[in-house]
Amino acid sequence: MSETGDPPRRHGLRGSLLELADASVALLRTRAELFAIEFSEQRERAKIKVGLLVIATIGYTVAWLLLCLLVVAEFWDTHRMLALGGVILFHLAVGLIAGWRASVWGREARTPFAATIAEFERDREWLAERLGEDHHGK
Repeated sequence: MSETGDPPRRHGLRGSLLELADASVALLRTRAELFAIEFSEQRERAKIKVGLLVIATIGYTVAWLLLCLLVVAEFWDTHRMLALGGVILFHLAVGLIAGWRASVWGREARTPFAATIAEFERDREWLAERLGEDHHGK
């Protein structure tokens, strides 16, 4: 150990390769930890979203069916076909709007693991700069 607390620098090609290997392993470990954190966050978000969607779907489905039944029952004696047609058109419109919103939402969604990918890109650029300096500087 040196006076500063840093490990002693290795000399020669073998020492440089060992330092490069150490740095590479440390870099990969950091990136793997970041990936694991992001993966865990994505998994938890997905669990919450699925649970909330299931609850919402059940609640809305029951309410929807009862509302449709109420509308049809109200007009059963006078305009039952018009009531059924209106309910069908309404549901068709809701389905189309929901499908359109889902496609917009899907296009706007953040890429999973974007931070990990960005870090790997920065690492690649840094390495390219260093390799470029080594080849041009010597």
